[in-house]
Amino acid sequence: MKEIGRNRNSRFMFCLVLTALLGIFFVLFPSTSMAKSTTVLRFASYFPTAAPQSKLLEKFCSDINKESKGKVKIEFFGGGSLLKATKVADGVAQGIADIGFSHVEYTRGRFPITEMLDLPLGFPSAWVGTHVANNFYQKFKPKEWNKFHILWLNTCPPNVIILAKKPVYKMSDLKGLTIRGPGRVGDVLEKLGATPKPVPMNEIYEAMARGVVDGSMTPIETLRSFRLAEVAKYVTKSWQIGNVYTFYIAMNKKVWDKLSAAEKEVFNKVSKQYEEKSAQIWNKADLGGLSLGKKHGIKFIDLTSSEVSRWTKAVEPVRSNYLKELVAKGYSKSKLEEMLKYVKDQIKYWTKQQAKAGIKSVTGPEEIRVK
Repeated sequence: MKEIGRNRNSRFMFCLVLTALLGIFFVLFPSTSMAKSTTVLRFASYFPTAAPQSKLLEKFCSDINKESKGKVKIEFFGGGSLLKATKVADGVAQGIADIGFSHVEYTRGRFPITEMLDLPLGFPSAWVGTHVANNFYQKFKPKEWNKFHILWLNTCPPNVIILAKKPVYKMSDLKGLTIRGPGRVGDVLEKLGATPKPVPMNEIYEAMARGVVDGSMTPIETLRSFRLAEVAKYVTKSWQIGNVYTFYIAMNKKVWDKLSAAEKEVFNKVSKQYEEKSAQIWNKADLGGLSLGKKHGIKFIDLTSSEVSRWTKAVEPVRSNYLKELVAKGYSKSKLEEMLKYVKDQIKYWTKQQAKAGIKSVTGPEEIRVK
């Protein structure tokens, strides 16, 4: 009987220890139980983690989790910690990340139709650019995005000419100046008479301070975000020909297809909200750059109407040559012209909407421009 009692006690202690160990296991490794009802996704962004744009993307992740009642969790990897800017598209397509944030000029030629938005078309603000970009995508659904599901698009504010020492009032003032401008921005600068130089963004400050370049063609928000206000004296607000960068927030298509209907509904709802929030935050970033620039005594120069006509005519080949490139690759000329007309009409429409909403920008026509 004593032996039986000892055996019972041993079995009881064994069950007790096993239960405790299992409890510890499920606390430390919840994936075997909880993960079955939780979708975990990885979001890669190259933007500095301290930037307002990154904070907005982190809030998006948080809101998805909240709206899905914890059923979707997004792990955010900012500052290029998971994927660098030029690797985001490939990384998302290959499944290294499930969602990615970058812009189309980092992979020039991969998204050729969407890149039309980055031509010098006269976007007056990031708010207008963001709404035009999203409408453009929804209308034409370019096949170049077949491996992705677009959550939303946004643009930066229009690029302007930021100068270290010499002011630019007219196009002829650009002659002999070396201005930072890679890719399509460089094409624009070349047509205006400047010498473009493809300096990486994180090296512009030093390049301007040391005189390696005379300036940079970037948005006014870079006066703050990249501290260019410390090395610049003049800004020519050439938004009428300043192209934008089109950013994408895209999910791997296979990952999207595996989401439940309820999860897709959450993403659609929250993404639509962040389309507007992105438009606002980029617009605010430009206003912040203007404010800091004024504190540093930077002179902001508006082009005269005659100069605007001169500059617009000078950069026209950038647009026409790109369309010729696309036609040579097999795209329909009439379809491309339809797309370009649609963008121009949308710019006019959304500029009026911005004026009606009372949203002020650093650049653009007088009815939307901050005093």
